[in-house]
Amino acid sequence: MPDVRSETLPTGAGTLTDDPAQNRSLADRTVATVKTLAMDAVEQAASGHAGTPMGLARLAYALWTQVMKYDPADPAWPDRDRFVLSCGHASMLQYAMLHLTGYDLSLDDIRAFRQWGSRAAGHPEYGEAPGVETTTGPLGQGIGNAVGMALAERMLAARFNSDAHTLVDHRTWAIASDGDLMEGVAAEAASLAGHLGLGKLCVFWDDNRITIDGATDLSFSEDVGGRFESLGWHVIRLETAGDAQMYVHASEAAAAVTDRPTLVCCRTHIGESSPNKQDTSDAHGAPLGAAEIRLTKAALGWPEDAAFLVPDDVRDHMRSVGQRGASARRAWLETSRSFTIAEPERAAEFERRLSGALPEGWDAALPSFSAGSSVATRKASGKTLAALGATIPELIGGSCDLAGSNNTTIAGAQDVTPGRFEGRTLHFGVREHGMGSVLNGLALHGGMRPYGGTFLVFSDYMRASIRLAALMKLPVVYVFTHDSIGVGEDGPTHQPVEHVASLRAMPGLHVVRPGDAAETVEAWRLALQRAGPTVLCLTRQGLPVVDRSAHGAAAGLHRGAYVLREGALKPDVVLLATGSEVGICLAAAEALLREGVAARVVSMPCWEAFEALAAPEREAVFGGCDVRVGVEAGCSLGWHRWVGARGALVTLDRFGASAPAGVLMEKFGFTAENVAAVARRALASAEGTV
Repeated sequence: MPDVRSETLPTGAGTLTDDPAQNRSLADRTVATVKTLAMDAVEQAASGHAGTPMGLARLAYALWTQVMKYDPADPAWPDRDRFVLSCGHASMLQYAMLHLTGYDLSLDDIRAFRQWGSRAAGHPEYGEAPGVETTTGPLGQGIGNAVGMALAERMLAARFNSDAHTLVDHRTWAIASDGDLMEGVAAEAASLAGHLGLGKLCVFWDDNRITIDGATDLSFSEDVGGRFESLGWHVIRLETAGDAQMYVHASEAAAAVTDRPTLVCCRTHIGESSPNKQDTSDAHGAPLGAAEIRLTKAALGWPEDAAFLVPDDVRDHMRSVGQRGASARRAWLETSRSFTIAEPERAAEFERRLSGALPEGWDAALPSFSAGSSVATRKASGKTLAALGATIPELIGGSCDLAGSNNTTIAGAQDVTPGRFEGRTLHFGVREHGMGSVLNGLALHGGMRPYGGTFLVFSDYMRASIRLAALMKLPVVYVFTHDSIGVGEDGPTHQPVEHVASLRAMPGLHVVRPGDAAETVEAWRLALQRAGPTVLCLTRQGLPVVDRSAHGAAAGLHRGAYVLREGALKPDVVLLATGSEVGICLAAAEALLREGVAARVVSMPCWEAFEALAAPEREAVFGGCDVRVGVEAGCSLGWHRWVGARGALVTLDRFGASAPAGVLMEKFGFTAENVAAVARRALASAEGTV
């Protein structure tokens, strides 16, 4: 197809007038532009989803022209409305609207849809295209993100709005597919949103009744509206696919309900306007094909051979629509200036929180722990969190019904409850995946530093959300306690054996398993200073606090691994460990020393930080010794890199058992005696005597 960008159709004035017929014509032409851009981009990429953008084009036109508050000249304007395309496979819908309204997303980017270097990726990616508020694609995640964004808006409004100044007053709009609403994460997040009464959240359900495999009734026949009503949502049912004004009226009705989130059930037609593929699964996940595109364009009154056509009047109309948001932004800036004059300290605090900068002296009152005492790292984390909560007011979070076990409640903090958003303690219920997606939404919104807790073994339930946090580089902290077979009597269902290794495999995620209370303090310091998510793996059982006067400073945690016990300038063997096994290695080193064996002990709480060091710095930690023993109460995956060919491992490549923690540690070989014995065998093997 030839590439045509200039106008080849009869044009109007390009702006809305007093003539309803002319306005409808301009709206229809804009909707046709969105449909054809989606068809052309997917066809050129030879992959993608054109059908859903085609079915949603009228809804998108309504939202961008008459409903949402935004300014393409300042995509990060704090009081903008948030838009989440939870069905991220329909990305061309969002890219078309961003381009048409004047965001910095070019037609060349759209021509290069799904190609190397284009900001129009296959699914919307946060940080790539301006106006994309979150990365979506894994279905259901966007709904959870939208819940987090709406919650953040309410919490910031409760903190900074006053009778004289309204700094925070925006809404969150989302579009979700059938697939989104089938996912468990969406149900978890929607349940929480209904409970909290997030009245500034509106989700449009694209009820096109088609999946890749065929009609939705192959597997999905529930009363979606009834389900959401039971969750405490206001539900609007649009039984037919009407014009854009129908969606405007629905949006107004949603905005009028302030005590509940709204679900708008939209009966749409996937591949709308396609003569042969509308309402078929063929329109879902593949290009329509050149012949069908020509037929569809003919049905739309479009030049059949024109690719990536944006008529001049459509471009003028949509750019004028985009520019309207500038007046709302200017009004907000005036309010902000007035607020700064009237309340300079609170205004400075508001700006600081939005910038993501930590307050001055945020870590001045962190706790210390007496050497030789026994402290579970989960309890050390709780005391650290209490100190941080006193100096970082935007630090908010909670756990999945395990606050007492995770030690995730900030002392003195109020609960966030329906209609009461001044608090800082969030109760997520038993909804791990929902918690993960909501935490991401809180972080994406800005002004909050979220954390969430559960047992490490249940991190599997929220892995997809953690992965997206890593992909988007979100500063979310995960407090995962009960980190090993040290859980004890609860047995193998609750003993995370493979989880630490699994999480370490995730790019962009820092996994920290501190060896004592002092390292736990530093783990929190590390987590709050980095631009990305951090997992804290914490013990249920007490661990001895290392006497730092005779050993390496806990601040070495920031380098990922450090020499905790020297042993000798050129050690005979190096014992490497994380978490509860660090103390075991210290005791083993003492036993070896009595036999004349110089053992260096290296604490390795964060492999990712250690990997970031230059190779000579890493090698210096090992002291030039290639006889190394890795010790961790989890699976061996990944440890061979650190111990090398001449090393040995004390790890656990099987599930645990139900017994007291001390018994399990002994039975599975996590004792000083066994570590020393393994070190002796490694030395003997290296010397060729075995």
